[in-house]
Amino acid sequence: MRTSPLPLSGIHHVALITADYPQAKRFYLDVLGAEVLNETYREERNSHKLDLRLPGGIQLELFSFPEPPARLNYPEACGWRHLALATTDLDACVKVLEERGARPEPIRTDALTGSRFTFLSDPDGTPIELYEEK
Repeated sequence: MRTSPLPLSGIHHVALITADYPQAKRFYLDVLGAEVLNETYREERNSHKLDLRLPGGIQLELFSFPEPPARLNYPEACGWRHLALATTDLDACVKVLEERGARPEPIRTDALTGSRFTFLSDPDGTPIELYEEK
């Protein structure tokens, strides 16, 4: 029984854990074009925390922890399935990513929506979808 709407305004950030902090940092900065908002090293946890802003204003927290467990499989593990980033020009987006060394999958069309999309992975194998908005 709902009594009143929950006053949410949107997603504040997405958080990821990486096994290789320098490699993941390079990927999100150099390949996806993120901007550093803040970077912290927490010595007591042997952990980095990097606050990033991706193109489009999406905030991402990138954490490193010693020996995090590997992702179970791609992408059907229980829990977060993938990060989907919107684009209005998928072909141009793929071209820029390939120029930056990324290897997106072939572009496909969603049978339900008719929209085009592709996937690529970050250095830890986290699936990232590029979804073309109409």
